[in-house]
Amino acid sequence: MPKQLLLVDGRPILERSIALFVEHPAIDEIIVALPPDLAEDPPAYLVANSKPIRVIRGGMRRQDSVANAFAEVDPRCELVVVHDAARPFATADLVSRTIAAAAECGAAVAAIRARDTVKRVQGPAEAGRHDGSQGPAEAGRHADVTVTETIPRETIYLAQTPQAFQRGVLRDALALAEPGSEATDEAALAERMGHPVRIVEGEPSNIKITTPDDVPSAELIARRSQPKPARTGRAGTGYDLHRLVPGRRLMIGGVEIPSDRGPLGHSDGDVVCHAVVDAMLGAVGLGDIGRHFPDTDPHWKDAAGLDLLARAVELVRAGGFEVGNVDVTVVLEAPKIKAFVDPMRAAMAGTLGIAVDRVSIKGKTNEGVDAVGRGEAIAAHAIALLRQP
Repeated sequence: MPKQLLLVDGRPILERSIALFVEHPAIDEIIVALPPDLAEDPPAYLVANSKPIRVIRGGMRRQDSVANAFAEVDPRCELVVVHDAARPFATADLVSRTIAAAAECGAAVAAIRARDTVKRVQGPAEAGRHDGSQGPAEAGRHADVTVTETIPRETIYLAQTPQAFQRGVLRDALALAEPGSEATDEAALAERMGHPVRIVEGEPSNIKITTPDDVPSAELIARRSQPKPARTGRAGTGYDLHRLVPGRRLMIGGVEIPSDRGPLGHSDGDVVCHAVVDAMLGAVGLGDIGRHFPDTDPHWKDAAGLDLLARAVELVRAGGFEVGNVDVTVVLEAPKIKAFVDPMRAAMAGTLGIAVDRVSIKGKTNEGVDAVGRGEAIAAHAIALLRQP
């Protein structure tokens, strides 16, 4: 099987390389040079796509395949990018930077700085196979290889692809290729014709899959480069209202406020806690406060609002979410709650398990309108934002 068709983390290498250019906004058309048998029956992902893809027969050598593909380029095209199908991890940013450099100076190649000291040697140049492997005989021949020069690594770059060219530069470079000679890349041909080739800083992960030993590294890169799932956020709204009657404590946000009247209810009637509970339950689709804490259940008789809130936090966490922030508006004519807002926020934050600055509580009046405006009732509106941990 051609290495470009091998699966890396479940996707063919070729498909990964093609997808980079299909998704890149600067690319108008894609030409793929394949071995003749594959060109006759190309993979499905080369046939049905969102951008024009033409499959052509490649040649015996690299420059032959590139020349065959270049002959099919639309005559209106001003810049041409050449990329190895066996480099499936180049990024869109690298493609963009290479295109920009070629547009400015004529030719550009992605490359990374050499990290190791580089030695120039003399001896049997054929020592070691082209695929990087060695048998006993090949390993033995290294005894005849000696160092003639140590090259400053600051002057050495290791070429990658993509490589990009102005149309005329690539045309002239390909015309320079001599029959029987082997050019390792198109940038080398541009260099021979005396054209400056700009280096674009490459990417260490942009490896070329050449031997079977490269496949495990490619698997790791593929898994590491997978986008992490976005954390899902959900919002819910809540509302609560209670009549105010003598003889009841006025509990708001878990804090008792001096008053001669308090909310009438099965529990303590804490409208802030109740509204936030409703908002949280609504965000995860778990109904409302009456479903989980019905006024027909004696267990919840005079239950503190913070206790109901703590139970709602457990339900939310069981559903795979946590509280991001809450915002509450309390509508009450009297007494004023301004002096108690910070203690309320602290009590709520402690129960919700979030920082105090993620809890907002505001007091409003109803300007004498309806039962709340006449001082006969208290109400609260809340919104809660939940997120996946």
